[in-house]
Amino acid sequence: MRKILAPSAIAVTAALVLAGCAAGGSGGKASTGSGTKAGVTLTFLTFETPNLTAKYWDDAIARASAKVPGVKIKKLVAPSADRVGYAKQLAASGQLPDIMIAVSPNGFAQAGQLAAWSEGQLTDFVSPHANPVGGKVYQLPYNTQPTPFVYYNKADFAAAGITAEPKTYQDLLDDSAKLKAKGITPFVVGGGGKDTWADMYPLIGAVATDTYKQTPGWLAQKAAGTAKFTDPAFTKAAAKIADLAKAGYIDAAGLSRSYADDEQAFRDNKGAMYPMGSWFAASADAKAPSFGVGVFAWPSDDGTLAVPAYTGGGMSVSSKAADVPLAQKWALAFMLDKTSLDNSVKTDGSIIALKDYTPPAGMGPVYTETVNLYQAAVKANGIVNAFSIETGDGSMPAGLADKAAAGVADLINGKKSASGFGSFLDAEWTKANQ
Repeated sequence: MRKILAPSAIAVTAALVLAGCAAGGSGGKASTGSGTKAGVTLTFLTFETPNLTAKYWDDAIARASAKVPGVKIKKLVAPSADRVGYAKQLAASGQLPDIMIAVSPNGFAQAGQLAAWSEGQLTDFVSPHANPVGGKVYQLPYNTQPTPFVYYNKADFAAAGITAEPKTYQDLLDDSAKLKAKGITPFVVGGGGKDTWADMYPLIGAVATDTYKQTPGWLAQKAAGTAKFTDPAFTKAAAKIADLAKAGYIDAAGLSRSYADDEQAFRDNKGAMYPMGSWFAASADAKAPSFGVGVFAWPSDDGTLAVPAYTGGGMSVSSKAADVPLAQKWALAFMLDKTSLDNSVKTDGSIIALKDYTPPAGMGPVYTETVNLYQAAVKANGIVNAFSIETGDGSMPAGLADKAAAGVADLINGKKSASGFGSFLDAEWTKANQ
């Protein structure tokens, strides 16, 4: 999950002297940027998932390093999906990695900890100005990810007498009732352990259809003080999730599942629908479940498309790197490598946002259907921001997404009402800005 991005279709910086290099940050003197400094070691913070394995990263690192002689990479792997939290821990001890991938620049950029990308370095990207912070771009916008789509078990739908994908939200409720009547849990939702973020996807879908579709800049209004999470524009979406859980359509016990266990629960037929990012498409094609998998967009009340998506996810480079230009050169070599891009598509379902990029031939049916659905939303002007996943100007304060995930768990298990959830987010927003 979260890696390379692209709308039709992911940082390493800072030099560490080889002797005595720390977990992150550079120990050498800054070079002139000539790119000729010998023996530069750069720390690279990445992450591993069932799709993006250690071998995937090692191979990609080797290819980029072959194109930038004189650079050695020390790979750091985040201990959980909370890469931002881990990067903050490292930064607090003066060890911010030289290069990071799929780490939100929020907080780091404002604190002067990241190097901005120049216009010339962004010419190959479809959306070169995505997610700016103060008008500057600090993360390469290489991949687009619809987050979420709803993947579903075709056999379960057939068993419940459902003959078509839901087009409206009422259709979704009707289908959920039919599934439950057959003893089938409608939704698989996780969020256990360190993977609390995994419970967010139903809410992200509802915010897309009920808040962002009507007011694309709603979160910017919140930042400006003219909107609140307790406003009906937001609480309507939150109430939908609370009501789904209250009706038994979301199994609250599933909140104890990790991200990997969440996916496995869907594979094990523990529920018919799996709201998840588009990266699941690659997993479904690579290791097909025992049932056919379909995909639809979280439905709006009137059936119009409102697909939450994020374009970004690429490399960021530390402003404290011993050789920032060299680190950026390596990061670009990594991000623009065709083999790495193709592998990201194959292993992680990436929709690459690079000009003139063509996905590899022979992609599976779930990926193909996922891309077609995304492209249909693009044509219908139905792409909106993905709540809590936004970065850059007008996004949530650093750390608030984690608070939101904790709040969603309470929304699902009945400890918070929609209005109570809104009040909680308003209070946490105020704390985050103090």
